[in-house]
Amino acid sequence: MDQENKDSQKPNRSSDKEGHKSALSVNPGVADAPAISPYIKEQRKSLSKKETSAESLAEGILAGNRTALSKAITLVESNLEEHNDKAQAILELVMPKVGNSIRIGITGVPGVGKSTFIESFGSFILEQNRKLAVLAIDPSSQRTKGSILGDKTRMEVLSKAENAFIRPSPSSGSLGGVARKTRESMYLCEAAGFDTIIIETVGVGQSETQVHSMVDFFLLLMLAGAGDELQGIKRGIMEMADLIAINKADGPNEAYATRARAEYESALHLFPAPESKWTPRATTCSGLGGKGIDEIWNLIQDYISTTKTNGYYAKNRDDQTKTWFEESLREAVLDQFFAKEGKKESIAVSESKLMQGKSTLLREIKFLLGQ
Repeated sequence: MDQENKDSQKPNRSSDKEGHKSALSVNPGVADAPAISPYIKEQRKSLSKKETSAESLAEGILAGNRTALSKAITLVESNLEEHNDKAQAILELVMPKVGNSIRIGITGVPGVGKSTFIESFGSFILEQNRKLAVLAIDPSSQRTKGSILGDKTRMEVLSKAENAFIRPSPSSGSLGGVARKTRESMYLCEAAGFDTIIIETVGVGQSETQVHSMVDFFLLLMLAGAGDELQGIKRGIMEMADLIAINKADGPNEAYATRARAEYESALHLFPAPESKWTPRATTCSGLGGKGIDEIWNLIQDYISTTKTNGYYAKNRDDQTKTWFEESLREAVLDQFFAKEGKKESIAVSESKLMQGKSTLLREIKFLLGQ
C-alpha cells in the first residue's frame, strides 16, 4: 500500500463526514501563563541563575529586586545548614537598611476574613504612596508538614501591584502559626525598601500571641455574634491587641457589629493600662466593602506617633530583639542537646523507665542533663 492510500485510511480526528468538529479533535496547547505580577519577569532578567552569591543577592535586595528577595527568604526558611549560613551572610550585609518600616500584626479566628481584609487594607496603604510586604503564614499539616500556601491567590489585586510583595510561608508547626524565620524574612523585606510590613497569622489562641513579639501594632479581627463576649473575650489575646476590628460589618450584619463594638470597648476598659500608654480601641470594618479601612489606618498612625513621642516605640523594639535572642538561644541549645552522640539512646532508656514506673520525671531529666 502506497503512502497516499495509507494517509487516506487514517481517521480524520478534526471533523466528521458532515463537516462537524469531532470530539476527538486535539486543540493546540495554550502558552505559558504570565507571572502573577508583571514586574517580576523583568527583575528576573537582571538576576541570572549564576548570580546567587550572598553578595549578589544582598545587592539585589537593596536595589528592590523581588526575585533576589524571594531567593533570600527561601534560604532563610531552609533547614539546610549551608543555606542558613548563606542567609546569615545576606542579613549581615543588609542589616544597616533594616528597621525603617511600620510592622503590623493581623490575627483573627479562621473565617473572620483576614485575607479579604488585607486585600482591601493593603490597597488603601498603596494609595498612600507606600510599599507593602505581606508575610502570610499558612497552616501546615502536622503529618506531612505541607501547606497549601493559598493566601497569595486570594489577594489578587495586591499580587499584581507594583509596590506590593506577598510571601506565603508554611508555619511548619511553629508555635502560634508564626514561622520560625518570619522575623528574618521581615528584615529582608525592610532592606528591600518596603516601609509597611503586615504579618498575617494562622488563627487566634493563647499561643498565637507570638506574633506580638515582632510587630509594632497588633490588630485583632473579630466577628459579631461569635460568642466570645461570654467567655472573657479571649482575654489573653485581647490584652495584647492595640485595636479590635469587628469585620464583615455590612448589610444585615452591620447592626450586630455595632453592638459588638460597644461590648468590646467596655471589655477593654477592664484590662490594666498597657505600657505603651495607648488606649486600645474597638471599631467596625468591612474588608469586602472597604468600610472603616481609612479609620483603621489613621488609628495606626496615631499609635505610632504616640509611642514614638513617649519612647515606648524604640523600647518595645529593643525588648523584642532581646526576647528573640533568648528564644533562639534556647532553641539552639535544645538542638545541640539532641544532636549529642548517644543522647537518643539515653532518652529511650529514660522513657522506658518512666513508662514502667521505675523512676520519676525530674530524676530522669537531671540524669540526661548530667546533674
